[in-house]
Amino acid sequence: MKKIVFTLLIVIGGIGLTNAQEISKNAIGIRAGDGDGFGTEISYQRALGNNNRLEIDLGYESGKNFDGFKATGVYQWVWNLEGGFNWYAGAGGGVGTISLDNDFPGRDNYNNDSETFFFAAGQVGIEYNFNIPLLLSLDVRPEFYFGDFRDGNDLDIALGIRYQF
Repeated sequence: MKKIVFTLLIVIGGIGLTNAQEISKNAIGIRAGDGDGFGTEISYQRALGNNNRLEIDLGYESGKNFDGFKATGVYQWVWNLEGGFNWYAGAGGGVGTISLDNDFPGRDNYNNDSETFFFAAGQVGIEYNFNIPLLLSLDVRPEFYFGDFRDGNDLDIALGIRYQF
């Protein structure tokens, strides 16, 4: 039994390494990370050519003293490293809203306040495109905010798990 399981794992691993080098037409899944407080995003990628795509993310977080939504769009260029490994870089931006509770620390002027903010973003990451319809990625996204409360910059690091179709 152990030999069968071991052989099966080797075959599955070999299939994953012999993956095609093209990006999928569509991919949907989760982008989970942290940095700016928006821990989890629903993520959709749409291929626009052989080596470029558009990524659209919708994130939500409910923190101890705030709630927020964020929508992000990033245009990405994708380059193959070897086999199923790709790296990508892109630029984009988005819009979001944040609502602060009464007890938000150090922000007396923002009690029970909310605002809409805009931001610009860059993105650099690496991904592995399995032969099965699974895409795993790890990326970093610096974001530059324009708003009253939400201003300045932040660094968002996330792991993405997406289904390709």
